[in-house]
Formats: sequence, structure tokens, C-alpha cells
Amino acid sequence: MLKQKIKDIKEGKLKAVDNTRNFLDKIKRENNQFNIVLHVNENAIKDAKKIDDKLKEGKNVGRLAGLGFLVKSNINVMNMICNCASLTLKNYRAGYNASVIQKLLDEDAIFLGMTNMDEFACGSSGETSAYGICKNPKVLDRIPGGSSSGSAAGVAAGFCDFSLGSDTGGSVRNPASHCGIVGIKPSYGFVSRYGLIDMSMSLDQIGVLSNSVDNCELVFDIIKGKDKYDAVSRDFNVKEFDFKKIKIGILEMNADKKIWEKINSKVDDVCNLNKWKRDNITLKYMDLGIQTYYPIVYTEFFSGTRKFDGRKYGLKIEDSCGEEVLRRILGGKEITKSEYVGKYYRKALSAKKIIEKEFEDTFKNYEILVLPMVPRLPHKIGDKISFDDMYNYDTLSVLANLAEIPAISIPCGEIDGVPIGLQILAAKGNDNNLLKIAKKFE
Repeated sequence: MLKQKIKDIKEGKLKAVDNTRNFLDKIKRENNQFNIVLHVNENAIKDAKKIDDKLKEGKNVGRLAGLGFLVKSNINVMNMICNCASLTLKNYRAGYNASVIQKLLDEDAIFLGMTNMDEFACGSSGETSAYGICKNPKVLDRIPGGSSSGSAAGVAAGFCDFSLGSDTGGSVRNPASHCGIVGIKPSYGFVSRYGLIDMSMSLDQIGVLSNSVDNCELVFDIIKGKDKYDAVSRDFNVKEFDFKKIKIGILEMNADKKIWEKINSKVDDVCNLNKWKRDNITLKYMDLGIQTYYPIVYTEFFSGTRKFDGRKYGLKIEDSCGEEVLRRILGGKEITKSEYVGKYYRKALSAKKIIEKEFEDTFKNYEILVLPMVPRLPHKIGDKISFDDMYNYDTLSVLANLAEIPAISIPCGEIDGVPIGLQILAAKGNDNNLLKIAKKFE
């Protein structure tokens, strides 16, 4: 547990320099095997030494003193290459720290490096990076999931204490599930996105990945909250759940039978242990998730990439990007043609509101909803899977983004040696309640 490690560092039983060096040495030895880290922070040891010096002098240190973290390559870290795993931004160095980065540094966490990802966060497998496929440390021949592939794989490989990713429609939770770790997507607006090169402004959130719910909670409590640099950011004030009277809704969605068996078994165990109630439920508009999600993503991604015109930021994106990025740009260009007067985008936003309202009503009867994280096992690297199958990886994960609610993926065992994740959803703003519930499942 990271709380114990912090205690050891503060008491001098573990040096921040040693913790940092251990991670950097491991990255140096093993990164070629996994292709997780794209750029290492060359000043990490110096930064760690400052923490040890402060402790030696009896000065106060931050709540994350000496912990090492990795960052998805679409979150700005001052002076680091922030290329979104694309040739478009191959030489772009961040001129500032994202708000989440500054908060972590202010608490004396040590930044270790930038991770691989699906190019511009376009993908669910970790295979679309311009710098090569990221591999899954738990199952080497299978994808790690995406788009925060390196951030999840980095935790699974033992390259860091925790990492940050971004989640548009499951991009933190999907790879967390495939890599057998924990990943949380906060309520929309609960964590500042200032400094994130987002894919879809209406959906994106920065999330935390680590080896336990407790670790994720520790970091989340530091990065959450209203930020003057992000007008959408906000604080939430909600009541704590009565943990003696929890009612769980099992959201019946299409997924592999073996995955459902694992999920149901885990829910039964938790309900029996805590004397909680469970119901199997269906929601009327859940099947609209993918059809609603992609018109919004295509439109907002097309709009957001117009700044990559080769004049100010690197190369012109259409001339330097990969196939999936180009597909989304062309799709967004088509949807936003003047003759359509934005009707498809507006229609998708209307459907998003319907989904949001349906979840709102459902949470009047249930504290949490449970379902599988991903509907199938991750495919093997190099397997040819259809365009539709690739997009359907997101069927169960996009719902939380559309409804703007918090969601977490926690490990739920393995099938044929491949990790699977259990997904828990809670009402908007109930992120800390969700984390407490997730500990019961863990």
C-alpha cells in the first residue's frame, strides 16, 4: 500500500531517491520488452533528492512524498515531450504543467516519465501509437487495452507507484481491466482538465490507475476539485452512503458468458458478506451508448484538431497521423458539413441527455450499478478484428462518460490466464462513496 510506503519514506526507512532509482532502473531494463514509456524524466533522481534533503532538515513534506508516477502522453508536463503518441507532435515540448501535475508535484510526488498510448487517444487497444504497440505485462501476447495503454501497463509492470490517464469512453478503465489493476474515471468536472490534450471536450476526464482502490483514492483526493483554469471543473458535496443499506443494480448488458459468471459470483459474495441487496435490471436507452458516443467524439475531435495545421504545433495532422485518427477527423468533417447544420451532433447531445436522465432516475433506487468492464477478452496482438468489433470494446464503458458519472474498474479474477475487470458506477459526485464501495468488492 502506498500509505505505508509514504510512511517509510517520511521515517527514513526508505529513501525517495532509492524508490525513484528502483523504478528508473526497472524501466531501463524492461521497457524494450513492453514499449510502455516513451520519454523518461532525466531530472527524477534530482527531484527525489530534494525530498530526502527536506526530510533530513526536518522540513514538512507533501502527502505523496517520494512516490513515483507516470503520465499519459496527452497531459502536459513542463519541458517534456507531449506528443499524444503521434508524429504530428513528435517534437512538441510542454510549456507548462497541467493542473493535475502541479497538484501532484506540490505534494512531493516524483514525475518519472511519459507513457505510450493510442494516437491522440483514438483507440481501445494500445495498437494505434505511432511509436509502436504497447504490450500487456500480464499477458504478453494480448493487447493492454487503450487508449491509456502505457499508463495501465506501467502500473502492471511495476514501473511506478501510480499513473494518470484520460478517459473519454473507457480509456482508463478498459486498460485497467485488461492489465489486472484498478482504474477510476471521476465524475465529469470533478478533476481539472487544464493541460489535457483531450479528444472530446464533453466527455473527457483525467483518471488515476494503481494497484489498489486505496492507492487510487489517495491520489484522487489530491487532484480533485474546482480549478480556476478550468471553467467546467467543480466541487461536489454529497452525503455519505449508509453502508448498512446498500442496494446494487446489476445492469444486464451483452457480454461474454464466462465474464458474467465471474461478475455475478463476486457480487453474490459481497452481498452475502455485507447483507446488501441486489436486483438484475435493464435500462431502456443503454443500447444507444455507442450510437450516441461516436457522433459526439467525431465532431469534437475534428473541431479540436483544427489547431494542428502545421503552423504552430508540429506538423499538419492530416498529413502525419495514423489511420484511426484520420478516420475520426474525416467522420467529424462529414458530420459538421454546413448542409447538415450540426443536426447529427445536436441529436447525439439530446440522446446523451436522455441517457444521463435515465441514470439519474435509476440511482434514486440503487446506490451503485455493477456490470462487466469490457464485453470480451482482449484480442491477441496482430489479430485482425473488424472496425465494429474494435468500437464495441467501448459498449459498456461509454455509458459513464455520457451520463457524466464516476466509474471504476477493479480486478475480478482471470479467464484462461487473462485478467478481467468488474465495473462499478455511482451517481454524479459520489466518487468517494464509489471508492469506499469498491474496497468492499476488492
